Amino acid sequence: MERPIELDLDSIKAMRSTTFTAVVECAGNGRVYYVPPKEGLQWQNGAVGNAAWTGVLLREILEMAGVKRTAREVLLVGADSGVVDTNKKTASPGPIAFARSLPLEKAMAHSTILAYSMNEEALTRDHGYPLRAVVGGWFGMAWVKWITHITVVEQPFLGYWQARDYFRWERSLGEPRLVPLAEMEVKAQIARPVQGAHLIAGQPYRIFGAAWSGEAVIRQVQVCTGDGRGWREGRLLETERPFAWRLWEYMWTPEEVGRYILRCRAIDGAGCVQPELPRSDCESYAANWIVPVEVTVVPEPQTYEEKFVI
Repeated sequence: MERPIELDLDSIKAMRSTTFTAVVECAGNGRVYYVPPKEGLQWQNGAVGNAAWTGVLLREILEMAGVKRTAREVLLVGADSGVVDTNKKTASPGPIAFARSLPLEKAMAHSTILAYSMNEEALTRDHGYPLRAVVGGWFGMAWVKWITHITVVEQPFLGYWQARDYFRWERSLGEPRLVPLAEMEVKAQIARPVQGAHLIAGQPYRIFGAAWSGEAVIRQVQVCTGDGRGWREGRLLETERPFAWRLWEYMWTPEEVGRYILRCRAIDGAGCVQPELPRSDCESYAANWIVPVEVTVVPEPQTYEEKFVI
């Protein structure tokens, strides 16, 4: 930095604000569907959300401080710290902060802000008060909470949460190499009906959910109900907004009783199609393959208890 600066929250709030809607997904969302099981919190489908974020462009703060021509990445450091992997060979060398870097290009983009408000309300402590990063199109590990320091660096940052965790394998150069996780993958999920739901034959049912991707917008969501008619177009709801998820629906009237496997898949503006099967190079992350929902169609209403899981 050419002119290191120190700002308090009031100073940041006095700057020109910007608001945009963006989906944040934990990189481990859907981890429970890996077979065999992978290490980590066993998320099903609930580690994702969509909100309107208000703050200041990270770019404007960087420009205030002056970015040198040799800059390569911007390091964001959070207030949360501790010893990681105690008594393991991967243990951290004492307490370390959660820190992640962004390539300078992404840090300067209009999709990266330092947010102090979510859905027109002040951030709560759990959501990163007083200040957190919002990195549109990227997995949640890049959205550093409780930011205390921002440093512009001239070399790739190889901290714990970038080089020992939150990474995937990349084979573009032949031999596999580790690269930090970054963009979210194209994905659609069915929110209703839930797994194991009972539907009534001959009655229309609204299948609906959400779809999102990384830097590209959602262009299509297709639905297969397992009744032999293949993939059909779902209806996209709301207005298209970059970095936000897109709600969708499909009206289905099951005619015959029995069990059905419901599936959905998203296609984004870059032409990426949600895959059918897991990929082997993503460690325990980026679980964006199609996850079926099994339902039972019955001849008449039955009393049962729906199970909602995250």
